[in-house]
Amino acid sequence: MHAAAASVSAPPTAAVADAAMRLGFDARLAPVALRPLVAGVPLSGRARPVTHLGSVDVLLETIDDASPGEVMVIDNGGRLDEACVGDLMVLEAERAGLAGLVIWGLHRDSSQLREIGLPVFSLGACPYGPRRVPPAGRRMPSAVLDGVAVTEADHVFADDDGVLLVAADRVGELVELARAIQLTETAQAEQMRDGTSLREQLDFSGYRARQAAEPELTLRRYLQERGGAIEV
Repeated sequence: MHAAAASVSAPPTAAVADAAMRLGFDARLAPVALRPLVAGVPLSGRARPVTHLGSVDVLLETIDDASPGEVMVIDNGGRLDEACVGDLMVLEAERAGLAGLVIWGLHRDSSQLREIGLPVFSLGACPYGPRRVPPAGRRMPSAVLDGVAVTEADHVFADDDGVLLVAADRVGELVELARAIQLTETAQAEQMRDGTSLREQLDFSGYRARQAAEPELTLRRYLQERGGAIEV
């Protein structure tokens, strides 16, 4: 097993997506059909991808080579007629210190997986395990999630809003900005609960008055010029 991977306390994927847009680089969206087994359990970590070949050996090899804090991303071709992961594999991943699993396919043993508590994102559940004769071949350390390629140079962010993949060498910069965005939005929400509407916070009446004279003026530019928060 490799030395422990640096862990990242993840901001929400919505903040990550906003930060990526502001920084001008790509946060690839995995298929929106991928959903968490348990809501409210976010996931973040360096990707450890593998293509499932119908047998557990390549999954065990992946866990054996992974560093604590990494996310196993399993490509099972999006198959809906079999599960490629169950309770024993998830428990093995949990015992090895992995942060969670993203499965382009199905899982099984849902009740046991909830008890284990490791975040699992998949296309759903199926009682059948692998239903094919495993082909001979070496482990493929890559995954494709319905056209979205995942390599060991990627970092995974996942929560109830979906799964994002970003270049691992940009994670520090991305997380710093995403946290700043999250703090701004949290402060705005707190002010709203205290009675100050979002329109008041943004001086929306002033914006509309000025826009009447300058139709090309956008709210974002208006806020930037005023030095105000632009998380809306």
